[in-house]
Amino acid sequence: MAKIDGKAILMGVAFGIIWASAFTSARVIVQYAPPFYALTFRFLFSGVIGVGLALAMGQSWRLTRQQWIATVVFGITQNALYLGLNFYAMQTVEASLATIVASTMPLLVGVASWLIFKERMGALGGAGLCIGFLGVALIMGARLQGAVDLFGLMLCVISVLSLTVATLAVKGASTGGNFMMVVGLQMLVGAAFVAVPALALETFEVDWTWQLGVAFSYTVVLPGLGATLIWFMLVDRIGATPAAVFHFMTPFFGVSIAALLLGEELGSMDIIGVLIITAGILAVQMSKQRPR
Repeated sequence: MAKIDGKAILMGVAFGIIWASAFTSARVIVQYAPPFYALTFRFLFSGVIGVGLALAMGQSWRLTRQQWIATVVFGITQNALYLGLNFYAMQTVEASLATIVASTMPLLVGVASWLIFKERMGALGGAGLCIGFLGVALIMGARLQGAVDLFGLMLCVISVLSLTVATLAVKGASTGGNFMMVVGLQMLVGAAFVAVPALALETFEVDWTWQLGVAFSYTVVLPGLGATLIWFMLVDRIGATPAAVFHFMTPFFGVSIAALLLGEELGSMDIIGVLIITAGILAVQMSKQRPR
């Protein structure tokens, strides 16, 4: 297994912050523009920029068979389903809650690896899963006593299941080079799929404000291209399992950024739950790195 060096740590921290901040920028975007149209244009712009950069870097359209499969699967599951459902849900669901639901992805990957791929978890991993889901239960129990849109929450849950599938598929996209080309193409796949509900369900009515311009531009460049490229490079550098350790930062950074920029209130159970989830994710990922 590759060693996690200083460069990998910097890449992982950068990925964690950018990935977590995407929930806040998405929350801003859907206040001014229809979610599916906004996401279609985000993917389209990110995809065109990504493919253009890839060609300028001398990268090839000729991907490996594994990369083509993973690119399509990743484009559908992470972009069209995960982000599409999250964007729609965040019309009524706070960014902090969407972040917390999405942060359970490493726990779900751990469960899927155990049930489907028969990977051994060990005592530390099993304890981490239990602790992580306990944190989720504490937060959801507190939130459900307040005014939470249950339909939006359900969409967030379905979206994180899609992200779990995307994460299990990323291994095929992280081998064979041409990282920027893969990033650009999977964005275009997402744009094609999200355009369908946009055209069928929405009216293109946009409130053109500077907040929308800043949030949309940020989302296209950093979460859209930057975070995905960093993730592929990190997986290629140290492997998927060690790289997944950095997802433990998502709940903390996500709720912090939402509270700082959007003024979303966090209750005591939110804070306790986030710390518990963070500890659970870290325990699960550390257990995967221990020698069997």
